[in-house]
Amino acid sequence: MTTTTTGPVRHRMLGDHTWQDQAVCTPTEHNPVDPETFFPGPEEADKIATAKALCAQCPVARTCLDAALEGGDTHGIRGGLTEEEREPLHTMLAHRLDYSRVNAILAGRDIHLSNAERRAVVLAGYRQGVPVERLARLLKITPPHALKLYRETRRAIRHRQIAENATRAATIGDTVNQLNRDDFGTAA
Repeated sequence: MTTTTTGPVRHRMLGDHTWQDQAVCTPTEHNPVDPETFFPGPEEADKIATAKALCAQCPVARTCLDAALEGGDTHGIRGGLTEEEREPLHTMLAHRLDYSRVNAILAGRDIHLSNAERRAVVLAGYRQGVPVERLARLLKITPPHALKLYRETRRAIRHRQIAENATRAATIGDTVNQLNRDDFGTAA
């Protein structure tokens, strides 16, 4: 039986560009890569194929893609994707929800978060009892704003529980009504 272990996800911290040293596209004395390969014209299929092949070998391709999306970079081939392939990802970035990123923030890492991930950090922080001051530091907001987010989260959880209880009560009521009508027949 073979065992596969996956190392921890390494997310790029805010302002961190050290990952570029590990990129296959970085030209060195022993790896003379032409940077223009990653900026082909729309009709240059050979350059596109070459750039994508290099990206497929790159150990930091995912980090490169994240950096392009988070930085709004819409030019060239980044993370193995062309400009056109990245376009839908750019529009959906605010909705990205990667729980490894949420956990990284809660562990104190300073990484870029989408709006959905920020909401998940607030919910996880509320459920885990993270103090308001710590949440404020993690999200780089003021403590009063963090307190407001906790209040909104508490209210949303309470409303969800009320709605679930109402749905459950309605389901039980429907079942009782069905029993009354269908299971007892009519009086003779």
